[in-house]
Amino acid sequence: MGDQFYLRYYVGHTGKYGHEFLEFEFRPDGEMRYRNNSNYKNDTEIRKKAHVSQAVLDELKRIIEDAEIMKEDDNNWPMPDRVGKQELEIKMNGEHICFNTTKLGSVLQVQQSKDPDGLRIFYYLVQDLKCFVFSLISAHFKIQPIQK
Repeated sequence: MGDQFYLRYYVGHTGKYGHEFLEFEFRPDGEMRYRNNSNYKNDTEIRKKAHVSQAVLDELKRIIEDAEIMKEDDNNWPMPDRVGKQELEIKMNGEHICFNTTKLGSVLQVQQSKDPDGLRIFYYLVQDLKCFVFSLISAHFKIQPIQK
């Protein structure tokens, strides 16, 4: 297989309620894994697994290519800290890249960073990927991925 597409996103922190996080990944065989752990009000971890079609993987690739994130570098992005961390790992078109940064709470935080252009690309790509995944989870499992 020439192009082994892989995508993994993680955002989380350890705080008052323990290790809370959101993580999803798409594997080359089309397996999608989703995990959401919050101990707030004694919530339990949500784990879902599904197989997605090649069309879904192709759409993910298109979103990533359109964002041009593979051209970016996280050297000047805020380091993970006590607030939390985000990780984005992508294998696509023979490239493998991993980004690490702190949890970003707002566009203002992005604008005040040392690399606002690169971090803005990351910030909006992550928003797009989360919306895409939440739509897939809702369609596959008829659940709300984020509790209201």
